[in-house]
Amino acid sequence: MQRIRLRYTKRGRLRFTSHRDFQRAFERALRRAEVPMAYSAGFTPHPKVSYANAAPTGTGSEAEFLEIALTASRDPEQLRALLDASMPTGLDIVEAVEARTSGLADRLTASVWELRLDGVPPEEARRAADAFTAAETVEVQRQAKNGIRTFDARAAVVSLEIPDLTETHSSQADRPTDQPCAILRLVVRHVTPAVRPDDVLSGLRAVADLAPPVPAAVTRLAQGLFDEETGTVTDPLAPDREAAEAHSTAEPTAAATAPA
Repeated sequence: MQRIRLRYTKRGRLRFTSHRDFQRAFERALRRAEVPMAYSAGFTPHPKVSYANAAPTGTGSEAEFLEIALTASRDPEQLRALLDASMPTGLDIVEAVEARTSGLADRLTASVWELRLDGVPPEEARRAADAFTAAETVEVQRQAKNGIRTFDARAAVVSLEIPDLTETHSSQADRPTDQPCAILRLVVRHVTPAVRPDDVLSGLRAVADLAPPVPAAVTRLAQGLFDEETGTVTDPLAPDREAAEAHSTAEPTAAATAPA
């Protein structure tokens, strides 16, 4: 059985699709592309697809991940192209690697988010970000199944800053405007309870009275293992790529040293 790991996006208007909507679209794409899927056992078999830490509905993303199990081997890049052609534009399959290591979900320990605050001057956003990072705790509330839950949104936040505007990934096509616009870059650890970008926005309102006149446009730029030394979020598919390269390098060497 071959396992393939995929990275996909949620762009433009498709950021409003729910995780269930994506699941339906992806399973249709699997059928259209005639992917030799492995299925679960039981009365109602389902294709073996493992989703990892999906972004909330309404947020864009450049770094969503899933894993599929196949009954026959396929070239990862050819499979990616077939699936991407069968998906709606905006839900794009952008990368595929063969799973050669274990624990993809365990490597998703942090996310990098971009928060676009239309109508907010950058200096006001900077003042609010400084107040948030200077606080020891920032209590926020969220509606949960069992009622209102209060928790600290500060501890999970590694950094909150205004990046160089030339490096931002915001799309003017998503929300064109001539009004002031602040961009915040947020690195947050995946903890329990999960701290989401809207929780950080609630914290900014609590500590600095920052209240954007329109809802923030939120995009996940990356997710992966948080590197404590560099303070960066690493690519979770890198170990699989490295293992594949090592395997391809070893094969010619083994063939060359084999007895005639």
